[in-house]
Amino acid sequence: MQALIVFVIGLAFVAQAASAETAYISNEQDNTVSVIDGSTLSLVATIPVGRRPRGIGLSADKQKLYVAVGDDNRIDVVDLKTRRLEGSLPSGEDPELFVLHPDGRRLFVANENDNLVSVLDIPERRIMTEVSVGVEPEGMGVSPDGRFVVNTSETTSMLHVIDAKTLELVDNVLVGTRPRVAQVSADSKQIWVSSELRGTVEVFDADTREPLAKVGFQVPGIARELIQAVGIQLAPDGSRAYVALGPANRVAEVDAKTFEVVCTYLVGQRVWHIALSPDGKRLYTANGNSSDVSIIDLESQEVVKTVGVGRSPWGIVVAP
Repeated sequence: MQALIVFVIGLAFVAQAASAETAYISNEQDNTVSVIDGSTLSLVATIPVGRRPRGIGLSADKQKLYVAVGDDNRIDVVDLKTRRLEGSLPSGEDPELFVLHPDGRRLFVANENDNLVSVLDIPERRIMTEVSVGVEPEGMGVSPDGRFVVNTSETTSMLHVIDAKTLELVDNVLVGTRPRVAQVSADSKQIWVSSELRGTVEVFDADTREPLAKVGFQVPGIARELIQAVGIQLAPDGSRAYVALGPANRVAEVDAKTFEVVCTYLVGQRVWHIALSPDGKRLYTANGNSSDVSIIDLESQEVVKTVGVGRSPWGIVVAP
């Protein structure tokens, strides 16, 4: 009997450890980052940062958190061990979203107000160069093989492709109205772009930029104009894509092979950005108008918890 008890406790510990990720959420109106413990699914800390935090991401070693603070024109750096702000990096004017290159030392930052993508050398703490793109750049993505970086410009309705080696703009592609987010598939072969006002996601061949598919969304009882595609997360195994549908208060699960919508999840109000747990079993959503985070168990296909955070949660990332 004692051996059985030890075995059961051991299983419980393993199960808890498997879900011990940590979610970090930028709260645009509170100037804070909320911290959710994945083992208890509860709010465990609030970290003060600069003004109007939006884009958020991890350093290559997962020991630091980068936060774009738009009203301060910088990238704040948070030490995740102490959960304190340790300094900042230059970003260009009004940084919104950014992406870390696989080399671990360069950040590509969308500067909304000056129509530029800044390339930041992290160890040297300097902007290496700036790439001119369309009006109101926002979405940023990078190919896992490190060859190219993509950016979307909201007002121009374009996808911009930047050569990560030469740092030159190599292509502009017209996409759906007000593109918000761009993601590159794990095999670096596809680029997924959300269109907020069209309520669609377009998929392009990464090399030729030829269109491969357009995914539309329908939610019974929800007006078409309220279905606004914004955040995208692609599963590392290439099987699924998850799309935040903004004021529709839904997240759509898409078969990434057939481009068919598998199901939708009812989450908080005006879901904006979303993030997968490292094991791919959970999806966390930043719900801007209800100031909370919904946590979806993707295996059981249900929302298992809603956690209150700061005002207007915007960006979200999940660390091991």
